[in-house]
Amino acid sequence: MTQIMLQTPTNASMAMFTQFAMIAAMFAILYFFMIRPQKKKEKEIQLMRSKLEVGDEIVTIGGIIGRVVNIKDETIVIETGSDRSKIRITRWAVQQNNSAK
Repeated sequence: MTQIMLQTPTNASMAMFTQFAMIAAMFAILYFFMIRPQKKKEKEIQLMRSKLEVGDEIVTIGGIIGRVVNIKDETIVIETGSDRSKIRITRWAVQQNNSAK
């Protein structure tokens, strides 16, 4: 008499599957709460930097406030202070556009 035994998942394989599911869930949570919002913010900042125009008032990463005088490919000339000092900065150094509509 031969009996065909159906394979049922054992406790060990269920535990391994549960651990794998928990690790996958942790990566999903990490993605949705940390990585995705950071990428969205980076895209917004890149869009803001690409839309800079002459006359916009900006703040640099170092805290310098000035008005855009000239824009080239990767550099921007800003005018600061009452003596109208001009500073050339790179485009990635712009942190905020105060003239944004």
